[in-house]
Amino acid sequence: MFWGEYSHQVDNKGRVIIPARYRELLGAEAILTRGLDHNLVIYPQKTWQQVVSQLNDLPLTHPSGRALRRLLFSGAMELTLDKQGRINIPQYLLEYASIEDAVLLVGMETFIELWTPEQWRITLDNVSALLAESDHLLTLSV
Repeated sequence: MFWGEYSHQVDNKGRVIIPARYRELLGAEAILTRGLDHNLVIYPQKTWQQVVSQLNDLPLTHPSGRALRRLLFSGAMELTLDKQGRINIPQYLLEYASIEDAVLLVGMETFIELWTPEQWRITLDNVSALLAESDHLLTLSV
């Protein structure tokens, strides 16, 4: 389970260290791609296969289905961790997410999001408003 927030730096070669706790959960194969909110997402292979299956079920005749496929598939790349537990993020993905130096790795249970600290703060600030607008859609029973 990917939980928590971890702050790291991107080095001048585009490398970011993956927290040890996350490395154990990612396994040997993982996918990095664009996120829906100008962030990046790392999917373990099993979760990525579920995403791929759902995307492939979307009709190609539907514009938003094509757009989502373009966003996720065109940015996707297989990840490999080096001996220090780092990944190399290509420049086009760093630019998409506006990541320059500081990056937050945020656990989302079955995947990891990468954000600039500023964009993450803005996103969190908007959470209450979004939940208030859609409270009839979400109900959690504890």
